[in-house]
Amino acid sequence: MNLIYNLSILFYSLLIWLAAPFNIKARQISKGRKQVFAGIEKMNHDKPVVWVHCASLGEFEQGRPIIEAIHNQHPEYQIFLTFFSPSGYEIRKNYELAESVFYLPADTKKNARKLIELVRPEIVFFVKYEFWFHYINELKKRNIPLYLVSAIFRENQLFFKNSPWGKWYRQMLFGFEQFFVQDNPSVDLLHRIGIKNVTKAGDTRFDRVAEIARKGKNIPIIGKFKGNSQLVIAGSTWKPDEELLIQYINSHPEIKFIIAPHETKKGNVDRLISLLTSPAICYTEATEETVMNKQVLIVNIIGLLSSIYKYADMAYIGGGFGAGIHNTLEAAIFGMPIVFGPKYLKFQEATNMVSLGIAYPITEYSALQSILDTLLHDTEKRDSISRECILFTNQNLGATQIILNKVFSQS
Repeated sequence: MNLIYNLSILFYSLLIWLAAPFNIKARQISKGRKQVFAGIEKMNHDKPVVWVHCASLGEFEQGRPIIEAIHNQHPEYQIFLTFFSPSGYEIRKNYELAESVFYLPADTKKNARKLIELVRPEIVFFVKYEFWFHYINELKKRNIPLYLVSAIFRENQLFFKNSPWGKWYRQMLFGFEQFFVQDNPSVDLLHRIGIKNVTKAGDTRFDRVAEIARKGKNIPIIGKFKGNSQLVIAGSTWKPDEELLIQYINSHPEIKFIIAPHETKKGNVDRLISLLTSPAICYTEATEETVMNKQVLIVNIIGLLSSIYKYADMAYIGGGFGAGIHNTLEAAIFGMPIVFGPKYLKFQEATNMVSLGIAYPITEYSALQSILDTLLHDTEKRDSISRECILFTNQNLGATQIILNKVFSQS
C-alpha cells in the first residue's frame, strides 16, 4: 500500500508539472513548491514553532481563530503556516500573524523529513480533512504532537472501510495526538475503530465569524443604498445562482439586492449588468448619492462581504449548484433567513440550520420565489427566524478555547 500511495503522489506531482504551462493554478503550485525549502532555511528560530496546515482558504478560516488565539495567549510561539491549494496560499501569503507562509511540499518521505528537520515544530495543527501519510508518520516518529481541528468524519470515508486500502488509510489516524471534531457522529465513528483521543469541540469558524461581526465596520454607502427598502444580499454567487436571482430581481423592483459574485472580473460583472432590467451600479463606481436610485449594487471587489451582511433582511449564499455552498456563517451571525442551492449536505452548519428551519435549500426558481416572497412579506416570521439564528450561532461559540486549553495544558 505504501508503494501505491507513493506512486500516486509522484503521479499527481507529475500532472501538476505537465499542466503548469497551461493552467494557472498548476503553475502556481509548481512554482511555489520549488521555493519552499530555500525559504524555510531562512526562518528565524528565536521562538518555538507552531505549524498550522490548511488545504485551502476555507480551511484557513477554521485555522485562523486558533492562530489568532495563540498569538494573543501564547506570544512565545511563532506560526509556520502552509497551504496545499493556491486559492489559500495566494490570498494569505502575507498573513500578518504568521511569521512564515509556504506551500506544503508533495507528501514524500524525503520532503516530510526535510521540512520537519528545518522547521522544528513543537506543536502541529492540521485543519479538517488533511491526511498526509509521510508527514503524519514523520511527526509521530519524532514525538511531535499533531492535532486535527474542526474535523468531520463520515461513514463513507476510507477510514471506516474494511478493504485493504481502507485499513491502510486508517492507520494514519493513530498518528494524531488528539482529534477535535465538530459533531457527535464523528466521535462515534472514531470510537468504533478504537480511537478514543477525541474531543467534541465544534467548528472554530463560529468563533471567527463572531469576531468579524464584533469588529465589523460601518459602510455608509450600503446604508444609503438600502434606505427604507428591504435588502437581500447574495454572497459568493456563481452563474447558476445568478440566473435564478436575476429572474427574481427583474420581477420585483421594490426589493433591493446586493450581489457579491465569486468572480469579480469585469467580464463577469458586465454579464450580470447586461441581464438586469433594473438600474444597477458597481461598488467601485458608486457614491452615496448615485446608489440611492439603484435597485442592484454589485460588489466587484473582495473583502467587503462579511461586513455588509449586517445590512440585510435575508441572504442568499452561492455555490450550491456547483461544488458546494460558500460560507453561511458570515450571514447567520447577524441573524437572518438564509437561502442556498442543493449542494449543502457536506456542510454541517448548513444541515443544522436547515433542520432548525432557519435556512432554506432550493433546487429551482419557483422555490426561490416562494421563500423570498413569504419571508420578505412576513415580518413576524422573519424576526422569529432571526432570533433562532442568533441563538444557534451563540450556542456554537467556544471551540477555539476548548482546543487551546487542551493543547497547551499538554505541551
